[in-house]
Amino acid sequence: MIRRLLVANRGEIARRIFATCRLIGIETVAVYSDADADAPHVAEADYAVHLPGNAPTATYLRGDLILGAARKTGADAVHPGYGLLADDADFAAAVIDAGLTWVGAPPKAIALLTSRLESRALLADAGVPMLPAFGEPEHVPGFPVLVKADVGSGGRAMRIVRDPDTLADAFAAVRREAAGLFGNGTALAEPYVERARHIEIPVIADSTGGVITFGERECSIQRRYQTLIEETPSPAVSPTLRAQLCTAATAVVRASGFVGAGAVEFLLAPSGDFFFLEMNTALQVEHATSECVSGFDLVRLQLLVAEGSPLPMNAPPPVRGHAIEVRLCAEDPAYAWLPSTGRLHRFHVPDVAGSFKPLLQPGLRLDTGVADGSMVGVYYDSMLAKLVAWAPTRHEAARMLAAALTRSHVHGVVTNRDLLVRVLRHPAFRSGNVDINFLDRHPEVFAPLLSSVDAVRVSCLAAALAGAAARRACSPVLATIPSGWRNVPSGAQITVYDGPAGPVEVGYRLERTGELAGWWVRAVDPEELDLAGLGAPPLTDDHPPVAVVSAAPDRVVLDVNGIRLTFGVHRVTDVSYVDSPEGSVALTELPRFPRPSELTDGSLTAPLPGAIARVMVVPGQRVRAGDLLLTLESSMVEHPVHAPSAGVVASVPVQPGIHVAAGTLLAVLNPD
Repeated sequence: MIRRLLVANRGEIARRIFATCRLIGIETVAVYSDADADAPHVAEADYAVHLPGNAPTATYLRGDLILGAARKTGADAVHPGYGLLADDADFAAAVIDAGLTWVGAPPKAIALLTSRLESRALLADAGVPMLPAFGEPEHVPGFPVLVKADVGSGGRAMRIVRDPDTLADAFAAVRREAAGLFGNGTALAEPYVERARHIEIPVIADSTGGVITFGERECSIQRRYQTLIEETPSPAVSPTLRAQLCTAATAVVRASGFVGAGAVEFLLAPSGDFFFLEMNTALQVEHATSECVSGFDLVRLQLLVAEGSPLPMNAPPPVRGHAIEVRLCAEDPAYAWLPSTGRLHRFHVPDVAGSFKPLLQPGLRLDTGVADGSMVGVYYDSMLAKLVAWAPTRHEAARMLAAALTRSHVHGVVTNRDLLVRVLRHPAFRSGNVDINFLDRHPEVFAPLLSSVDAVRVSCLAAALAGAAARRACSPVLATIPSGWRNVPSGAQITVYDGPAGPVEVGYRLERTGELAGWWVRAVDPEELDLAGLGAPPLTDDHPPVAVVSAAPDRVVLDVNGIRLTFGVHRVTDVSYVDSPEGSVALTELPRFPRPSELTDGSLTAPLPGAIARVMVVPGQRVRAGDLLLTLESSMVEHPVHAPSAGVVASVPVQPGIHVAAGTLLAVLNPD
C-alpha cells in the first residue's frame, strides 16, 4: 500500500494528483524550483522539497535530486505526472531500484514505446496498422512526408516536406533538434496524410492482464503538432470504427507489456483507414474528458494498479454525454504563437462546478496550476489551465465552454482565449468537420473577439471613464466635483492608450450635470502624439450614441445606442484590463512625456523573455533577408530571429546561455 507519494512534476498535474491522494488518504510530497516557490502545488502538498535553480534540466529533469527528495521525506512511491520524466525509462528503473513504487509503465515498455522505430517493428507483427517509415532521405519514395524524431513528444522536432529539394535539410534539422531536446538524434520520415484526424484511445492495464479502453478522444485541433482542443467521443467515429480502434489499442498494450495509464494514438485518414502513430506511456493532459464521460477517477485507477490491485471493472464503461476540453495557454496566436510571460494579475473563470476530479453532474471543470498573482515565466510550458465542459450533447458542451471562456478574466499575459472561443463557435467545428489542419484552413479564428470598431471604441471610453473615476476617488481636495469639470464648457478630457492596433486617443466632454456631451476615439500617429491633451477634438459623428449610466474605478455601465452594457475595468499600474460581453482588451496608458528611443536603425530586439540558445552570426558577416541570426528559447520552445533584410551584421551583444528580457537588444544589422 502506498503511504506517501512524491509527484515528480509541477503545476496543474501535480495538483490533480494531490487531489486524488487527499481523497483516498495518501500523503503527498511536492518538489519545486526557485520560480515555483510560491506556486499553488507547493502550498497544497503535505511536504515540499526545494530543487535549486529554474531550468528543467537543473530541477524537474534531475532524477537524482528527485530521488533524494523522496528519501529525505520518506516517500514510498513516485508519480511522474505527464511530460518531463514521465517517459524516461531510466528514471522509472531508478525509482524501482531504489525500492520505491513507480506509478507508471514498466521501464522496458517505456523504452520500447517511446522509440517510434522499435515500436513499429514489434507492433507490425501484432497486426496493428501503420504507415511505412523511412530512416534515410534517399529511401523516401514520394511526397509529402512528415520528418520526425524517433523519440520525444510534445510535437517537437517535426517537419512537413513536400519536395525532394528540402528533404535532406529537414532530416538534418530534425536530427539536430532531437539530439538537443531528447538526447537522441535519430529521425524518420513517413507519408503525410492530408486532412487527417488525430484520434487517441485512452487505456488502463493492470498486472493481471486486464486492459480497459475508455472510448476515443478527438485531438485534431492542433498548433505545432500539439493539441489545443480535445473532445470525447469524436464526432467522426462510428461504433464500428470505435471497436476497431479499441481492438488495435488493446493489441498495442498486450504486445508491449504495458501496465498503467496511457493512450494509443492513431491517424484517421479521410478514407476511414487508421494508422498507429505512437503510444504515450503516461497519463495524458486530456484525461479529464475521459473522466467526465466515464465517471472514473483515472489517477485513482493508476494508484490501484501501481499497488498491484486488479482493475475494478472488466469491460469499458459506458459513455455519458459529451466532454470538450481546451488548453488555455499564455501565448499569442496572432504572433507566431509566441509565449507570453509576466505576472498573472487576475485569473477567474465563472460558474466552475469542480476541479481536479470527476464531476457528479454536467458542468464546467477547471484544472489549473496558477492563481491570482502567479508568475508566468520562461522556463516551463505555457499552459495555464484546462477547462472542460461536460454536457448531455456536443452542441451544449461547446456552447457552455465558449461562454465560460468569454466571461473569464485573465489579466497580465496574452492568451489564446479568443482563438479558442472562435473555434468553438465556428460552423465547421460545430458540424464536426475538423482535422489537424483546421487552423491553417480557417485563419478567421485568429481574429480577436473584440474586433468590431465600435466595440473597441466603447471599451476604450469605459477605460478612460474608470480612470477618471479612480483619480476622483483618491483626490485629496474637491472630491465632490464631477470628473472633467471645467470653467470653460468646451473643455475635454483626453487620454492616449496603446491598444491592440496601436496608439489611440480617447476624448470626451461632460456636462456640468455629469452627462456625456460628446466623445471620440481615434487612431493617432505615434510620432505625432499630443499627450498634453491640448489638441482640438475631432468633428465626427461616426460614433454610436452613448450615455453614462454609472462610472466607478472598477465598473462602468454605458447605454450604447439603447443597449445597456457593463464593463469591468481592472487597472494595474498603467494598464487597464477591460472585460465586457463583447470581449476583452488590455490598454496601456501612455506617458505624457515619453523618453526617446535609444535604439539605432537596424536594431533587432527580443520579442519575449528567454534564454539565448544559438548565435549563428558574427559582426561583419553579410546575411540575406530571412537568414537565421540566432534563436531564443522560452517556455521550452525555440524561437528563431531572422534577418529582416539583406545587410551586414554590425554587432551581436548576446551569447548563448544568457537570459534576456523582452526588448533586449539582440543584434544590429546595417541593411544594404
